[in-house]
Amino acid sequence: MRILIIHNHYKEAGGEDTVFFAESNLLEEHGHEVRRLTFSNKEVKSINQKLEAALGVVYNPRSAKIVERELKAFKPDVVHVHNFFPLLSPAVFYVCQKYKVPVVMTLHNYRLICPSRYLHYNGQVQLENIQHVFPINAIRKKVYRDSALQTASSVLATGVHKVLGTWRNKVSKFIVLTPGAADLFLNSSLQPRPEQLMVKPNFSEDPGIGDDTREDFYLYVGRLSPEKGLETLLKAQQQAQFKLKVIGGGPLQSMVEEYAAAGTGVEYLGFLKREQAMEVLKKARALVFPSEWMETFGMTIVEAFATGTPVIAAKIGGAAHLVQHRYNGLHYTPQMPGELAEQVELLEQNPVLAHELAQNARRTYEQHYTPEVNYRLLIKVYEAAMGQKKRLASDALTAEASL
Repeated sequence: MRILIIHNHYKEAGGEDTVFFAESNLLEEHGHEVRRLTFSNKEVKSINQKLEAALGVVYNPRSAKIVERELKAFKPDVVHVHNFFPLLSPAVFYVCQKYKVPVVMTLHNYRLICPSRYLHYNGQVQLENIQHVFPINAIRKKVYRDSALQTASSVLATGVHKVLGTWRNKVSKFIVLTPGAADLFLNSSLQPRPEQLMVKPNFSEDPGIGDDTREDFYLYVGRLSPEKGLETLLKAQQQAQFKLKVIGGGPLQSMVEEYAAAGTGVEYLGFLKREQAMEVLKKARALVFPSEWMETFGMTIVEAFATGTPVIAAKIGGAAHLVQHRYNGLHYTPQMPGELAEQVELLEQNPVLAHELAQNARRTYEQHYTPEVNYRLLIKVYEAAMGQKKRLASDALTAEASL
């Protein structure tokens, strides 16, 4: 199978980049011919470049020509898009239809139904935008990067193509990472056809199982930002006085450093490479996943499972699906530090339960989140998309004329 994988990188590397590289490498390891076409926001520096990017969010003719050139040269059986915003633009879907190449798109975040991407701003989950084709209030509230202009660009890029039917008619299959995320998209202004959505989780390379006897600390790994629940975690740590190690960077780094400097049981390890973070994870009693937005997945949860480490998670978004209470981890109510402290104390006082959770965590990984399991699921998505290769030419002409 010949697969063209396309991705628009953000300025700061994140989980979407990790999945882009992991899946493309996985496909190559199984003998497929893979070509990567990437765009990067780091290339946007000058005023003219920023203006060009802003004007091209609905349809970027330069990006369209680049994609067209790749399609002619490589002749892929299927195109897989991870992120199109802002440089690639939805032009990719029109070019692919022109050359009758089926398109798969992974919905890594909620951008198509909310310009915030996270369904989280002003300190809480916000679902007010998901039913609106053009959520004007989101622009007023500057929900994307606290910028009315950038929020408007996102609203315009997604809203125009809802009106044109791009998402329903130009994308063969959407990959959603959990059933909960699938329900949100299905019942939103995106209005996908039910058969367009296919659930396929992300996966993790096997880092190996951690120590049978764990050290006396709990671990947080991830971005240090408000929607990640850092404040709730630190409050719980102060209440229960458990030892906490924190790995990552972000806008709340100074707050974490202050807690660490106070000598109250918090240790800040800074930003570590994945291999280094995994070694710390293998020694932890549990991973704490306090995220308070509706994460589409939760890669650190799967990585914890792979090391045989149970997870204490806020019951929301992807974590609510990945973590099964008292099977491979424990749940608590988001933004409730007292409940989080209680779950830590439960694990501390019940070593038998802790051992069972650890065993089941590893079992969960082996059954659902290994590269081999994921490869089979990904190929099924591609084959389903290729099975829908024939499209009505009249639909394509109508949409292109409208655009």
